[in-house]
Amino acid sequence: MKKLKVIELFAGVGGFRLGLEKTGVYEVVWSNQWEPGTKTQHASRVYEARFGNKNHSNQDIAEVPTSDIPDADVLVGGFPCQDYSVATTLQNSKGLIGKKGVLWWSIHRILSEKKNKPKYLFFENVDRLLKSPSSQRGRDFAIMLKSLEELGYAVEWRIINAADYGMPQRRRRVFFLGYHKSSPVFKSLKNAGKNEWLYQTGTMAKAFPIKKPSPIANPFVLDGNLISVSKDFNKGGKLSPFQNTGIFINGQVFTCKTFPNYDGEQVLLGDVLQNGDVTEDFFVSQQNLPKWEYLKGAKKEVRTAKNGFTYKYSEGRMIFPDALDSASRTIITGEGGKSPSRFKHVVHTSKGLRRLTPVELERLNMFPDDHTLLEGISDTKRAFFMGNALVVGVVKKIGESLNNQHVQP
Repeated sequence: MKKLKVIELFAGVGGFRLGLEKTGVYEVVWSNQWEPGTKTQHASRVYEARFGNKNHSNQDIAEVPTSDIPDADVLVGGFPCQDYSVATTLQNSKGLIGKKGVLWWSIHRILSEKKNKPKYLFFENVDRLLKSPSSQRGRDFAIMLKSLEELGYAVEWRIINAADYGMPQRRRRVFFLGYHKSSPVFKSLKNAGKNEWLYQTGTMAKAFPIKKPSPIANPFVLDGNLISVSKDFNKGGKLSPFQNTGIFINGQVFTCKTFPNYDGEQVLLGDVLQNGDVTEDFFVSQQNLPKWEYLKGAKKEVRTAKNGFTYKYSEGRMIFPDALDSASRTIITGEGGKSPSRFKHVVHTSKGLRRLTPVELERLNMFPDDHTLLEGISDTKRAFFMGNALVVGVVKKIGESLNNQHVQP
């Protein structure tokens, strides 16, 4: 069987690649990972150690000529969430000038310059993308949808919490797929009933079933050009018009709120623990325990800012230690290191309270054990990688569903 060729951008330590290659139907033919502002490219080193350095680029994607990137069927990436506002179009410029350094415009540039555009796009981002910025709720996502439409793509999206489908971490992310007008999936979507596609027959619905929701609210048109969308979209609106599920095709947005439908096996935090294999430095000392308890506890106190201003501060109690009989809380980039923290995980074991190990954090993202283990990479850095990573199982299921839609007669 001929595999779908993949370009992987913002590759990190290879979560997209792991998920897609597990399906057996995708082959990564070129990848890029660049961490700005750091001399040692730790994530790229891990990526090369696991997948080899052939066709792997470790330079700023904004400086990589499109001619250096091979043609492929699919372009994937978990690009950083930034301000996507459009500055202007220049009279002497064919295209669009976004804010310097905003990585969405690197994707846009590659797609616009590619003569043979990828049939499919597969992106991941934080779920707040659908409602940012606060001054124009949903504008950033609208800019992305509009720019992809101009490049010939329809888009389908869903916010997915991995734990809702049996995976070991409560991690909510928006996943969205682009279908080029030359692809079989674009044609299927164009001819499908939009309700039916979103609820039953579409790529996301097949991968992650949902309860039958109420019908789609009235579709709305995303009109104007990118400049007008940037300036005027949802001005003064308190809520984003984009719900957690939707499609955008031929200028029309169809969106609705959906709820997961899953009653299968659930992997719990307790299932991923390395019982008996954990070194002393992960355990919480008696000396530090009061600090942990304070940070995790509820607070109502008066605090003083650096400028002398006093204010009332309050926050609720965190579960301490973390419950082993449910999926874990979301891993964050600051998960590593010994210092007490409100947001780091702490579990109770037969030997006492302790933090999570790098292997346990990898398991919560469904990576292979010791995927990030490499000489010169600290445990703190390994935790940082997992705070930035995605849940591999989500990518695998969407990848399988996308391929099934692609090969359907």
